[in-house]
Amino acid sequence: MTTFILGGIALILLIVAIIIAMIFRTVVPTDKVHIVQSQKATAAYGSGLDNGNVYYRWPSFIPKIGIVFREIPMNNFSISLKDYDAYDVNRLQFMVDVTAFFQVDDPLTAAKRIPDFKVMPEDIFGIVQGAARRVLAAYEINVIMTDRAQFGDKFTEEVANDLKSWGLRTVKNLELMDIRDAEGSRVVANIMAMKSSEIDRLSRIEVAENMRAAEEAEIEARRQVDISRQQAEQAVGERTAEKDKAVGIAQQLSRQEVLTQEKTTRERAMEVTRVDQVKQAEINMEAAIVAADEQREVAIRDADGKLEAAKREAEGVKVNGEAKGAADKAILMAPVDAQIALAEKIASLPEYQAYLLGIRAIEAQESVGKAQAAALTTADVKVITNTGSATEGLTDAMQLFSGKGGLQIGTMLEGLANTEQGRGVLDALKGLMNKGDTSSPSSSAGDVAAEKPATAPRKR
Repeated sequence: MTTFILGGIALILLIVAIIIAMIFRTVVPTDKVHIVQSQKATAAYGSGLDNGNVYYRWPSFIPKIGIVFREIPMNNFSISLKDYDAYDVNRLQFMVDVTAFFQVDDPLTAAKRIPDFKVMPEDIFGIVQGAARRVLAAYEINVIMTDRAQFGDKFTEEVANDLKSWGLRTVKNLELMDIRDAEGSRVVANIMAMKSSEIDRLSRIEVAENMRAAEEAEIEARRQVDISRQQAEQAVGERTAEKDKAVGIAQQLSRQEVLTQEKTTRERAMEVTRVDQVKQAEINMEAAIVAADEQREVAIRDADGKLEAAKREAEGVKVNGEAKGAADKAILMAPVDAQIALAEKIASLPEYQAYLLGIRAIEAQESVGKAQAAALTTADVKVITNTGSATEGLTDAMQLFSGKGGLQIGTMLEGLANTEQGRGVLDALKGLMNKGDTSSPSSSAGDVAAEKPATAPRKR
């Protein structure tokens, strides 16, 4: 239980830590650099820097991990010098407008040297002013006015080292935007007037030269036109003659070509007719072959149809005979299969075998009993019992008709034959048996029983 509680507390603390980390996680925009100062060091975070552009902005009041940050823009910014008084190498005064474009090159150095990027320090303006003053003072004003581009390169080279100490660099060359006279000076105006008059002179000369060249060009053009016209007329005549010649030749060639084509046409027409006749003969022959093939195929199909019908009829007779034979066999084998199945069932059940044997024994005893009863109805037998009940005596008397009773009678007769009296009895019995049919077996049996009283009844 304690482990479960501790695990729950650890999970809650982990979730809280993740939420806090997400809240204080800071991603620096691509056009900014954040200077982060912690208790141990100062580092710059931004796009393309070694420390990356992600850090955690822990509040400064948190011990050990609290930080203070400063945001420095990385986009370009410009500084302009308006109405700056400058002098050329001859100390002629004039005014210029200079524009410089910068970018932060070393964020840590710039953060230390520039407290607020919204307001540039006077030192930066001083760097630009000093570069403009030193460069312009080395040239004459007319050179400066006619070749401003080279002074942009010179301005940039002049301020490069000074800007490095401020953590800045130039984005493009410093541009000399405008040059004009200072108050009370007409140096630039005079130079411009001179230039204007020079331009006017040159313009007049150029115009006159252009007019002369134009007139000469017109004369030359007319001459060239006349020559071209004559050459054109000559060329037209030559072309006309050549055309007539070519037309005549072409007509002759055309007539010859027509005759040749007519011959070729007739030959091709005859060839076509011959080909048509050959093709028609081939078509007729192929039609006859196809008709013969069709007749042969029809005959073959008729024969195949009759053969197939005969085969199917024979197969039908065969199938019917086999089906009838199978049905008759099934009818005859049904009772046999039933008896075989019953015998197999009986053979697998010893108890059922004993049951059937008991039934057959009862049926046999029933048949024997019926036969004994029938014999007793016609026999004149007197049974005298002096032991047991009448039922027991009757039961013992029935043994006379069994194998056991017959054996006992034989034994008794053999014993009688061994005595004198017994032989007399047997002889008397033989005499009685040899008499005629007038004496019935029942009366004989009764007389024997009456005449031989000495024979004691059998005790049971």
